Amino acid sequence: MQLLDEAEIGLRLSVITPLEEVEAAAAGADRLILEFDAFRDGRGFSLAAILRERGYKGRLIAAGKLLPDQARHLRRTGFDAVELSPGADKAAWTRMDQAFSAVYQPANDVERPIWNRRTLRPVPPSDDLDALAADLNARYADADASEILAATMDPRLGLRTAAISSFGAESAVLLDLIARENAATPVIFLETGQHFLQTLQYRGELTQRLGLTDVRVVVPNAEEKASLDPKDDLWRTDADACCDLRKVRPLARASAGFNALITGRKRFQTSSRSQLLPFEVVDGTLRINPLANWAAEDIETWLEARDLPRHPLSEQGFASIGCWPCTRAVQSGEDARAGRWSGMDKTECGIHFGRRQAVGA
Repeated sequence: MQLLDEAEIGLRLSVITPLEEVEAAAAGADRLILEFDAFRDGRGFSLAAILRERGYKGRLIAAGKLLPDQARHLRRTGFDAVELSPGADKAAWTRMDQAFSAVYQPANDVERPIWNRRTLRPVPPSDDLDALAADLNARYADADASEILAATMDPRLGLRTAAISSFGAESAVLLDLIARENAATPVIFLETGQHFLQTLQYRGELTQRLGLTDVRVVVPNAEEKASLDPKDDLWRTDADACCDLRKVRPLARASAGFNALITGRKRFQTSSRSQLLPFEVVDGTLRINPLANWAAEDIETWLEARDLPRHPLSEQGFASIGCWPCTRAVQSGEDARAGRWSGMDKTECGIHFGRRQAVGA
């Protein structure tokens, strides 16, 4: 996080400004300065977190009555810089940003609060997960998605479970099922920086509609991105490397605290998924596929029965939606995922292969 000795020019709002007004103003601003009117006023942190969650990409600057102790949480909630008051000790700000090895409050990043860590059981060894997956497949091979999710979230299994969601064309079904079971289930969204704007808007709509309370927006490592894809065009020359940078590596970091991940994959989507089981182990993590045996008709039936909102691009023929450079609408008779990486020798981004296979190690 940048420490500024001088004030920047830009839209400047008090943190007491209503959220609706802040959002409206931010929509047309490439930088936004939030003025904290009191040291104990936490509304600025909330505003920053919500703006980032809802897709604001501009520069966020904190100003006003702030303390060095707040440096780390300012960064974690989405601020890019802090305007230091005259005479402020810059060294203290830098030191406090790195002073603690753990955090107490949740934020927009992937750091897990210490109170949450203390309640976790040890991660079972990979061999135990393999045996567990085999046992669960034997018992739930033909079970419906709700049964699979309920079994997965049974506390007696000792699993630390999160979901992965692209908030794509069919994501509403899985997220609805998860919300019905436990709306506080962490949902990891890989913000590649190259999503369709409609996807980001849809993420906000679904999150609110389903009452999801722990959607985690995960971005690529800034240093890796600056080194490997400074012009945001790596997809043109090496789509696998682009996916590794923007999806595989961020997911590896974001999922480090979990030993079970729920996915929305289905057998009908592509021939490479035709043998998909409800439970599998990838890189020492249990992967749960509650919709593995669902057909396209089942998805449509659930969407209609539950009156769930559709992704805005679905009506334009996008059956599977990823990043805009590598996604097109599908034609009649094509696989649901035929529009992904069209014309390339590639059908998956790599997050379901496992870290080693994805990067070719």
